Amino acid sequence: MDKQSDADRNCSGDARRGLWRLMLRLPAMRGRLQLLAAKSSSLNDLFEAYDEAIATVERMSRDRSGEQCPLLEEYETVCAEIESDVIHYVLKHPSNVPD
Repeated sequence: MDKQSDADRNCSGDARRGLWRLMLRLPAMRGRLQLLAAKSSSLNDLFEAYDEAIATVERMSRDRSGEQCPLLEEYETVCAEIESDVIHYVLKHPSNVPD
């Protein structure tokens, strides 16, 4: 069984989409994210939150068509903070050791 299907089994639909989006956003950490997601569900809440936040950013960006929006900026900040949290988690936890 490959690590991607293991990661999918540990994640809900929202968490899986969040994981995929983070893997696209953080390509240097893609492999480690897959391994950590496959071995532990501890990141699922962050994956889900990221999926919801980035989907909101995309929707608001389409609807606003370039117009400045404080709420959009806030969601972009939330996305950046989640990315930072995930990076810190990945760097602190060896991918071969589950929580």
